[in-house]
Amino acid sequence: MKRLAAALAFAALSAGAQAQSYPSRPITMVVALPAGGAVDALARVMAEHMRGTLGQTVVVENMGGAGGTISINRVVRSQPDGHTLGMGTLGQYVISGAVYPLQFDMLADLSPVVLLPNVPYWLVARKNLPPNSLKELVAWLKANPDKASATSVGTASMARFCGMGFQQATGTSFQFVPYRGGAPALNDLVAGQVDLSCDLAANSLAQYRTGNIKAYAVMTKSRWFVAPDVPTAEEAGVPGLFYSTWHGIWAPKGTPADVVARINAAANAAMVDPEVQKRIAGLGMDLPPKDRATPSAFAAFHKSEVEKWYPIVKAAGVKPE
Repeated sequence: MKRLAAALAFAALSAGAQAQSYPSRPITMVVALPAGGAVDALARVMAEHMRGTLGQTVVVENMGGAGGTISINRVVRSQPDGHTLGMGTLGQYVISGAVYPLQFDMLADLSPVVLLPNVPYWLVARKNLPPNSLKELVAWLKANPDKASATSVGTASMARFCGMGFQQATGTSFQFVPYRGGAPALNDLVAGQVDLSCDLAANSLAQYRTGNIKAYAVMTKSRWFVAPDVPTAEEAGVPGLFYSTWHGIWAPKGTPADVVARINAAANAAMVDPEVQKRIAGLGMDLPPKDRATPSAFAAFHKSEVEKWYPIVKAAGVKPE
């Protein structure tokens, strides 16, 4: 018993010392999507501010593929010391788990750290697509079944489900073209290589503002604050389409609670900084509710999202591409 007590005391002291010395080297934030998109932009805004709070460089590393599960697997297998973190969205950290075979458990093998801003999806198109309104688009798609193409950031994405939801609501059909990330998908949309995209709105906002693409509707109950001229889908004649995504940061299972708390505090410090808030608003993103700001609250929310989406994804029969 004395040996056991001594061992437990040593473990407690070691954990405390680790938390006090954290971080002892640069932190890697593995983003589950390629560089260049809105998710990557948010990660870099957060990393820049968190560096000052934590006193170490926060390096953003992009790793797409397999719905983001390759990057998540890397996080899961890293040392649980807070020096490797995962950053992604509802698509990678929830939906992909119902589509791709996993070498880990999406809930049991990750420690949720903090919920980050959210953003809606909207339906956009190449600028020379003939329809100029959502109603005209529906009519055009019905007159040209399966001839149009739409981007899809993999199969395990809200973009795919947004597009499928639009098809079901309007009785239209078009082909999905899978991409590894939002940036390459947007490049092809601007170039006219694909017709449509139910896109993370922050990803394509700049191209809309410059007139390189057209926007038909935003998938929210009220108009998007950075593009108030774009109607909601309901206003445009297709009710019931509400699609958005949230972002988050995770650590490997077993990361000390004190270390998780430090990372959470650094992320929350960033989100209350006026300059960071300005940059987040510039991306068209909304800050998360304060009641979900703690690791425990985010863990409960993440679990509820898995329980909500897994049956939906399974019922849709979406398969990996």
